[in-house]
Amino acid sequence: MKRTKKEKLRLKIYLFTIIALLSFFGYKMYYYWPKIFTNYQNKKELENKYTNLLEEEETLSSDIIKLQDPDYIARFAREKYLYSRNGEIIIKIVE
Repeated sequence: MKRTKKEKLRLKIYLFTIIALLSFFGYKMYYYWPKIFTNYQNKKELENKYTNLLEEEETLSSDIIKLQDPDYIARFAREKYLYSRNGEIIIKIVE
């Protein structure tokens, strides 16, 4: 099966086009790969920060609920700020 000049020329054009497209896509992939990798790392860091913020939000929400209890507020003030009730003596022990 012999190919004509037109068929050979058409095959060369197709081959050149395919090589040109592959080269173009390879160049673009090489150019954008570091950016994609950096974005992937940033995404992991932001997900970790988001998880930490959600945990902090839960802690603060539980603190809000606790601070609505008068007994908790009184105990917290005595422990943290050394307030006392009438007739109570506070002794602070330093380790």
